[in-house]
Amino acid sequence: MLPNRMQLNKSVEEQLKKLKSQTGITPNVAARIAFFKSIESNFKFQHDKNYLLNGTLVLDKFTWLGRTQVITELLLKQKYPDLDNRGLHAAWASHVENGSSNIRNHTSLYSIIKKETGCDT
Repeated sequence: MLPNRMQLNKSVEEQLKKLKSQTGITPNVAARIAFFKSIESNFKFQHDKNYLLNGTLVLDKFTWLGRTQVITELLLKQKYPDLDNRGLHAAWASHVENGSSNIRNHTSLYSIIKKETGCDT
């Protein structure tokens, strides 16, 4: 479903790199967190607009998605059944962009978890 080589929008890529310098969370793991935060927020990708995938960090699908690959692809296919592989790639990148805005100001993985769970331990 998703192509084997994937990239993000350049501005999102920069946000994820900045987050890595603040938290130590690698861009691919941060992208996974951002994607699922976006899905949880009911964000809807506007496929009628041309979404730019112009980042320089081009990674294979398994590196970007890791063990979340199957569920990520299933969620995208369920949410956007009419999109082709290229459209699903843009939808994934758009969701990462949307979700990254929620985590970009954190200073640690702990602060992201604390915010999401409300747990202080």
